[in-house]
Amino acid sequence: MRALSAISPSLRLPRSPLITFATVMVVVIGSYKAAEAIIADDLMSLGYSALIFAAGAVVVAILNDWRRGLYLLVAWIIFEDMVRKYLGNNMAIYFAKDFLAIILYISFFRAKRTQHFATFRIPFRLPLLLFFWLCCVQIFNPQSTSVFYGLLGMKINFLYVPLMFVGYVFSESEEDLHHFLSFMCVLIILVAGLGVVQSIVGPTFLNPRVLQDDIRELSTLYRTAPISGAIAYRPTSVFVSAARFQDFLIVAWIISLGFSGYLLLRTKRGRTLAFTTVGLVAAAVLMSASRGVFMWTGGITLVAIAGFLWGAPWREREALRVVRAVQRVALLIGAAILILMLVFPEALGSRLAIYSESLMPDSPASELVRRTQTYPLLQLQYTFAHEHWLLGYGLGTCTLGGQYVVRILHAQPMLIAVESGIGNMTLELGILGMIFWILLGLGITFSAWTVVTSLRGTPWFPLAFAIFFYSGILFFPMMFAGNSAYQDFVFNANLWLLLGILYRLKAYPDALNSASAQISPGQA
Repeated sequence: MRALSAISPSLRLPRSPLITFATVMVVVIGSYKAAEAIIADDLMSLGYSALIFAAGAVVVAILNDWRRGLYLLVAWIIFEDMVRKYLGNNMAIYFAKDFLAIILYISFFRAKRTQHFATFRIPFRLPLLLFFWLCCVQIFNPQSTSVFYGLLGMKINFLYVPLMFVGYVFSESEEDLHHFLSFMCVLIILVAGLGVVQSIVGPTFLNPRVLQDDIRELSTLYRTAPISGAIAYRPTSVFVSAARFQDFLIVAWIISLGFSGYLLLRTKRGRTLAFTTVGLVAAAVLMSASRGVFMWTGGITLVAIAGFLWGAPWREREALRVVRAVQRVALLIGAAILILMLVFPEALGSRLAIYSESLMPDSPASELVRRTQTYPLLQLQYTFAHEHWLLGYGLGTCTLGGQYVVRILHAQPMLIAVESGIGNMTLELGILGMIFWILLGLGITFSAWTVVTSLRGTPWFPLAFAIFFYSGILFFPMMFAGNSAYQDFVFNANLWLLLGILYRLKAYPDALNSASAQISPGQA
């Protein structure tokens, strides 16, 4: 693919003497550490040396070309956990994606000074600013035992927001957008395929022989069917936890559905890749042994089908293509089930037993009502049992990754979190934080819906609708149903990047009409 082959030319050294000097120093230090590791037969240190070399090359590539840097950042966000768990769960690697994001922003805004970029004003800037300033104030909440909790919260909540501007400028043409989404499909196929294999082979695949204490339990989880007793391993694929792989599958499902719908209405190029992605993600969802992912993807599919049919270009009689898309998705899901049933009947059978016995309303062991209504409401009620819920305990005190603040920076643990995203938001920022969060979510979804309605009847509608729906479920039902979904970097980074792409989609019909108007009848 052009997106993959185009990365290497950006590895040339930049003209800046300071950057050149820094690059040379990285090479020298990496060479020295590699030599030490080879002499001592230390494979772990050798791995770190290789990582230093790779990091230096990636930084140079991003500084030379922010567009290629976006590809590198997206790939690293997905595969960072894989590197981290094979190198002893080193927390420096955990923050590598944040460093790459900052380098990308530097390269992007530096290029913006010399090149003409199309810009836009954030439609929901007021609620975003209100939420941002409240978070800044809550860093210094006296109930928090460490300011580092607040700094962690600021990083998780806002570090990837500039990706919205990057995504907007990056997708200035359909060709760029097509290549990027095709690149995403390749990554999705790889990660989902590895997850399917791991679900069958077990935790010995894609995991080092010795796992660190912090991630051992996360990477070796099993689920048992409540009636039959069937046991199924919950795969992690390239991630350190089954939960993060499950979050990835939800994002992958939405992207693959939107991209497939767009291609069916726009071009034949790339359809095989997109529909292969749909089929493989469906198989990975089935084999994940996650009831949450199974329910979320099922609900997303139903809403997406209804939305695609509503926005189809009926006047041009092209709505039949949407119906065909629905048929193809159904056939791909059926094919995935059939293949797994024929090749791995026991592995699939244990998963189906878990889903049917714990989710079907007529099952005596059904947890459908409890997990979707009773349990989330109970966890939200626990929020108001805390003494300082009205004003909050401070930003980051319930944030994912807080355990590392305790372990590395020796902060006193807070021990106040509940299994509710809205509840944790309230415990951190108080009742005002919950209100500002709801206003921010409404601002994003309403502005996204405006774009969706403007694209109704065009080939870009399925993709726009998928992004709109993604932002809506992330801010509301997902934050209500479980722990803080927004704080998972897989969800977070993709949210802001896709929003930038969504706002750029609005300009595509005008650009197409303008290009058509420049063609004379004779040329046509």
